[in-house]
Amino acid sequence: MLIRPTRLADLEAILALASSAGVGVTTLQPDPARFTRRIEASLNSLAAELPLGQASYLFALEDDTTGALAGICGIEGAVGMDDTWYNYRVGLSVHASRELDIYKQLPTLFLTSDLTGASELCTLFLNPEYRKNGNGALLSKSRFLFMAEHPQRFSPQVIAEMRGVSDEAGRSPFWESLGRHFFKMDFAQADFLSYVGSKSFIAELMPKYPIYTCLLSDEAQAVIGHVHPATAPARAMLESEGFAYQGYIDIFDAGPSLACQRDNIRAVRESRIYQTLTVAAEPKNGTPWLVSNGGLADFRATIAITRPLEDSLPLTSAVLARLNLDDGASVRAVPLSAKG
Repeated sequence: MLIRPTRLADLEAILALASSAGVGVTTLQPDPARFTRRIEASLNSLAAELPLGQASYLFALEDDTTGALAGICGIEGAVGMDDTWYNYRVGLSVHASRELDIYKQLPTLFLTSDLTGASELCTLFLNPEYRKNGNGALLSKSRFLFMAEHPQRFSPQVIAEMRGVSDEAGRSPFWESLGRHFFKMDFAQADFLSYVGSKSFIAELMPKYPIYTCLLSDEAQAVIGHVHPATAPARAMLESEGFAYQGYIDIFDAGPSLACQRDNIRAVRESRIYQTLTVAAEPKNGTPWLVSNGGLADFRATIAITRPLEDSLPLTSAVLARLNLDDGASVRAVPLSAKG
């Protein structure tokens, strides 16, 4: 399996993935025209160093034995630079009466654009047939090696908006208790309008004052800051890399926004440059490592079972072939997990 930049020839396979993702994966809508533009934007971003607000990168997970596209992931250089980026910030409002001897702390939601300018991890989806053998970790964490190699292309803060709780029909309890009262449309429709760039309606229709969560349904309160069951592994993976929930949630489904400083992400911080050393077989005492060729337009990443020897990294010829490298070339690598 290998990670590489998407190309226009991937469009049909990407749309098939998007169609199977379900409601709530905001940046993975099966829209041919929009995905064509996203792939072209990625190719343009790789060809030149664009302003952060215009840079966008889209990567594919390819089964190198069959050529099948098994997954997709992306990075936005900086969110909210052209369109306002909205979140709810979860806070507290204190109410007290000395006369009645009452003191209450009530959770509240504040509409903010505090995360504007952060780089965003987005559009992560893996074909269910490939959810094994570390493919999910490769798909998600390969982006960190790309960031480590090209830090000037990303903001100091990195965020990931996680899919919130919804049922099999796409019904979001948070939306039903709050958003529907102001928007008069289904969750999926509002989510789609936000994705395609029509964000002005959010500021026009959302309440301007803090919202007391105690006024929402019990079901809605229970999902604030929680993720869809299918997203739980992705959340755990990001948290193992240093990401944390800091009180910001999606305004539609209340899914959490995780954040970490770019240089504090474990795979960014601990990755190193090694010289490759071709070996006939994987070391018997080797462990899974995430390895990339350090490229830009020709970026490649894969998983290798290896064990570093001082400044060299033993890799089989099959791994080097996936990376489009020859013996003795430089790679950036890091243990696939914090355990090493």
